[in-house]
Amino acid sequence: MPTVGVSRDALFKHLGRTYTDEEFDELAFEFGVELDDVTSEREEATKSDTVKLSKEQLSKLSDEVIYKIDVPANRYDLLCIEGISRSLKVFLGDMEAPQFKILKASDEKISTMTVIKSNTDTIRPYVVCAILRDVTFDEARYQSFIELQDQLHRNMCRQRTLVAIGTHDLDEVQGPFTYDARPPKDIKFVPLTHTDENREFDGASLMEHYETDVSCKHLKMYVPIIKNSPLYPVVLDSNDMVLSVPPIINGSKSRITLNTKNVFIECTATDLTKANIVLDTVVAMFSEYAAVPFSVEPVTVNYVDESRKVVDSYVSPMMYTRKETASVNMVNSLIGINVDPEPMAQLCNKIQLGPARVIPATNEED
Repeated sequence: MPTVGVSRDALFKHLGRTYTDEEFDELAFEFGVELDDVTSEREEATKSDTVKLSKEQLSKLSDEVIYKIDVPANRYDLLCIEGISRSLKVFLGDMEAPQFKILKASDEKISTMTVIKSNTDTIRPYVVCAILRDVTFDEARYQSFIELQDQLHRNMCRQRTLVAIGTHDLDEVQGPFTYDARPPKDIKFVPLTHTDENREFDGASLMEHYETDVSCKHLKMYVPIIKNSPLYPVVLDSNDMVLSVPPIINGSKSRITLNTKNVFIECTATDLTKANIVLDTVVAMFSEYAAVPFSVEPVTVNYVDESRKVVDSYVSPMMYTRKETASVNMVNSLIGINVDPEPMAQLCNKIQLGPARVIPATNEED
């Protein structure tokens, strides 16, 4: 069960409400999550058995109250403050569940990803993409954007072995885009970790660096995923500029900043189903900050063979929903409750299983 840490004050600002810790604990329980701990950065450091800080170091840490919330393992939409606050607002009746809109691509050239199938099939065969337009970032939104990706990488993406997320400033790159796999020595770029020094690496030297450099130890665990492969996955723009070498690192040139307005998202994967879920989750959480809230532009992904003939194609993101019909009697029987049809539909809407409505029964037993 993942644990998500969110600022109490920021969460209350999102909710437009305030609670005592006891009141929020009760709300969390009613909703179906657990308030695991009420802490702060300084308190966490003080209690740590593994990290010992000096008084001076402790004095620099924040006393801001942090809620540690345990969320169900299958609720990827609750891995960030945006998802938690939105779900609670729907649960409280303060807003309706958003309806997501896939817009028409504003630029067909930018909205195309070509996959060199014969190469990517050897290492990481799938990719799905999306574009968020006119997004407004501030420091808190930016940090949440990064933390959601980290949470997804740790959980559903299985430490990036199944899916790796790359996010880029669309205005710093040039479409159409290409997803390929190339010999490590042929991949040359400045990785995100070395932006300040503008240091260029090729793929092979970068893997060696990440294995040994202490400052990059957080990336060391991902190196074995591709290190011994004769070809490394690489996402490029039309000028052959490297956007990312998944599942390791993004390029410096396309990095997201607080000034970024248009976001290009690519998720490379060994599991296409999980890639679509991960992409849909990122879009669902952060499209609320777009100029048209809860909207996204699609990207057409074309798989080509050695002759550049398209052999497969699809459009992402899916933002998939489905309709289900269930008998009120059956639901009551399965759960062991006795709820009338209209209240049951209202309960469904409270947890975003909707919009739910009551339809006439097809037989007396329903």
